[in-house]
Amino acid sequence: MARILGVGEQFPEFSLPAVVSIEKNKEFSTITSAALKGKWSVIFFWPMDFTFVCPTEIASFNNELEEFEDRDAQVFGASTDSQFVHLAWRKDHEDLRKLNYPMLADNKKDLSIALGILHDVEKVPLRATYIVDPDGIIRWVSVNDLSVGRNVKEILRTLDALQTDELCPCNWERGQATIHV
Repeated sequence: MARILGVGEQFPEFSLPAVVSIEKNKEFSTITSAALKGKWSVIFFWPMDFTFVCPTEIASFNNELEEFEDRDAQVFGASTDSQFVHLAWRKDHEDLRKLNYPMLADNKKDLSIALGILHDVEKVPLRATYIVDPDGIIRWVSVNDLSVGRNVKEILRTLDALQTDELCPCNWERGQATIHV
């Protein structure tokens, strides 16, 4: 497997088709890395559409979207399926019909390869999550194997800690004291 990009590195440049709606003639847009500039961003990858663990994660991010927005953070989901497969899945799956963030289509696998998260055998992305700062720098990355879903509350907790720009002890949560030395 390729080296996974990590903390302190620039998030790769990209330009990807995305599903942004299921409303007729408003389904698709192109999202580029320029969209990451100036805001905190959470970009998460799932292995493939029309599976079982993936929609639970995608829906969980949507359920917590206001929490991300309260932190001036935007959310992007991605897999290597095409935008047309994303749209079909959104229309087919009850929990995905009302998503309020883009589903990026990395169908050429360029971004997944650049990040080093493409599974060697299955050729789909691992369950990778990146928190990227307003300058486009990766500040946190978590990568799970294909079968294990992630914890969206932990991603919010980590985003909170990063945004303090202070020392945060183990199990720190928003509103608790940070460490001052």
